[in-house]
Amino acid sequence: MPPTRSHLRGAVAAHLERRPAAREALEDLLTALDAGADPAGPTDPARPTAPAGLITCSAVVVDRHRRVLHVRHRPGGSLLLPGGPVGPDDRTLLDAALRAVHEQAGIPPAALCRTAEYLDVPVDIDVRTAQAGPTGGEPARRHYDFRMVLHLAEEETADAPPRPEGAPGAEWLPFDEVGPPALRAGLLESGPDGLAEPVNASALIHDGAGRYLLHLRDHVPGIWEPGAWALLGGGREPQDTSLEDTVRRELREEAGLEPSALEPFAVEHATGTDGTTVPVQVFATRWNGDPGTLTLTEGVMLAWHDLRTMPRLRLSPSTLALIRRHAAEHGPEHGAAHAPEPVRAGSANTPVPHIVGVHLYLERDGEVLLGLRHPDSVFAGSTHHFLAGHCEQESAVGALVREAHEEAGITIDPADVDLVHLVHVRDRPDAPPRMQLVFRARRWRGEPRLREPDRCVSWNWWPLDALPEPIVPYARAALEGIRAGRPYTELGWTGSGSAR
Repeated sequence: MPPTRSHLRGAVAAHLERRPAAREALEDLLTALDAGADPAGPTDPARPTAPAGLITCSAVVVDRHRRVLHVRHRPGGSLLLPGGPVGPDDRTLLDAALRAVHEQAGIPPAALCRTAEYLDVPVDIDVRTAQAGPTGGEPARRHYDFRMVLHLAEEETADAPPRPEGAPGAEWLPFDEVGPPALRAGLLESGPDGLAEPVNASALIHDGAGRYLLHLRDHVPGIWEPGAWALLGGGREPQDTSLEDTVRRELREEAGLEPSALEPFAVEHATGTDGTTVPVQVFATRWNGDPGTLTLTEGVMLAWHDLRTMPRLRLSPSTLALIRRHAAEHGPEHGAAHAPEPVRAGSANTPVPHIVGVHLYLERDGEVLLGLRHPDSVFAGSTHHFLAGHCEQESAVGALVREAHEEAGITIDPADVDLVHLVHVRDRPDAPPRMQLVFRARRWRGEPRLREPDRCVSWNWWPLDALPEPIVPYARAALEGIRAGRPYTELGWTGSGSAR
């Protein structure tokens, strides 16, 4: 089923909110859509259900070097964006863009993701008038090309993407070499950096005793994970000022829940209904109420489940892994008593999983970048710390690059990163051990800015010989180790040295 009239009308309206100067060029299309024109109907202007012109869609695929994918539609032809007419099976404009990238450049939807800035809003709508056919049988008509921005989902990409056998070559061009002037101006103004950011948010709700609240979704086609157990949450809407706003709105709308505190926990990567990769920011919160008293407006039911029953549920592997990680990281009250194969942290002969953290050491003019954590943070509230995060299903350097962009808007090339210190730490005897990796970035782009104000209230540069107080103890130990030229420190382990 092709895009509906309301879908096209909404895309145009959203674009005009960003580019009001484009209204005159799009007036004929708006008038035709408001009059009931069928976007998939005939192109004969004498018929009242005809659209105002041909609807096409192009994909603006941006990589991490701030370049845009171009293809040659025929050997020896010009480099153009992947794109073409919206087809009868394209439910949305984004579906048409994804199909074009797959067919013309060999990049499947799973290798792409939406951008946090544009979501489903076109970065540009190009309007041009096609000349009449040479025989006069085909009248002149307007072409409306909706240009949709996408990012590559993978952390590392080649200069040339894979493509089907026999397809023309593909090239990546920097923003200032992109041909269409309006598109070039839009890209240079908004500056998408190609880093995949969460565009959805979910709530990991636990009761503090090893149970997690799961949502049984409707078993109907066209929705995300139909008929499966999942976390409550959804996609970001234009009115949401942050992903925490998104998850709070979704909890109110879906179940009437109003959690007092939400702590960012992890980013889960799911597959959207269009086949794209969807990064989901997961927030953790504690609640121990009765799900039966909640007003459920979507799905079938809400219920508590623990790790003994979850493997028997229809539940995505990534969500199950996420819950297991949360249980393991939050002590025996969540993990050890409920895990299928309990282990005791601190046993000399029992393998214990270690949590891996990544930390960014930025030094400029003898000063180091530290953030002051939010007073309500579960970890180290009102305390100074590195820009930091946990490794998910990714490399440590990949996690560092992601966290730097998500938390402070800093762009780092993985080739500019060096490991400068490692802290093996255990906060208390019953806590899971942690390997804290500290990486130095020799070069970076952007000035630190607050992108997650619920986690960090300020970024400041501090002299290495006058560090602020209070500061996370293992962060201070790492800074002292770096200054002393030591690569390794141990903290919290009895019977071992503190440094190597």
